[in-house]
Amino acid sequence: MGFDILGIIPARGGSKGIPRKNVRQVGGRPLIAWTWEAAQVTPTVTRLIVSTDDQEIAGLARAAGIEIPFIRPAQFASDTASAIDVVSHALNWLQEQEQYRPDFVLWLQPTSPLRTSADIEAAATLAQEKAADSVISVCPVEHQHPALMKRVESNGLLKSWQDDQTLIQRRQELPPVYCLNGAIYLIRREVLLEQQTFYPEATFAYVMPSERSLDIDTPWDLYLVDLILKDRCKHELD
Repeated sequence: MGFDILGIIPARGGSKGIPRKNVRQVGGRPLIAWTWEAAQVTPTVTRLIVSTDDQEIAGLARAAGIEIPFIRPAQFASDTASAIDVVSHALNWLQEQEQYRPDFVLWLQPTSPLRTSADIEAAATLAQEKAADSVISVCPVEHQHPALMKRVESNGLLKSWQDDQTLIQRRQELPPVYCLNGAIYLIRREVLLEQQTFYPEATFAYVMPSERSLDIDTPWDLYLVDLILKDRCKHELD
């Protein structure tokens, strides 16, 4: 591929919405395992680490052959710590302790277990082809297209979300729009550290299908992903 990609899987022990979310069983494996298994077999991922504050998660990762170069400090594992805080800590630690400076950082959240190795590889290829500063995965917005969004006023009246919104009668006439699906953030290390964002100006979209774009945020999401992954495993065995 020609450049060094560091994969970082962030996995703190706490979670308000779903307690111990990252180690909950889905499809017969801990949730986080689906992410590191996809990254481990991706040829362009030069190095893969887990950033965690949790000893159980660290133990699971080490048992799977995943590197844990440090235990994440508490200030970067709180509800108020941002993703940029966490990735900056990892990059600064690796530079200070190992003089290691990858070309790109690949941020892989465990809450996107349906993302595949092929998705990661395709995003890396896109970054190279476009000489991109960043590649972020998105999926098409279909049933929740912004042109169809409504609001309910205080008196109960149903109104368009935007007052000047043009009513489009046929779904086929809607212009395509996309939303971030949380599965892949690939960015040049220097750009991230300098601009403190995953989304600089030269950001390209890697479009993923909706069926691989489920981002786990609620117990219902976890239930759906469990069904999907169990079905996938069943078909692989058939």
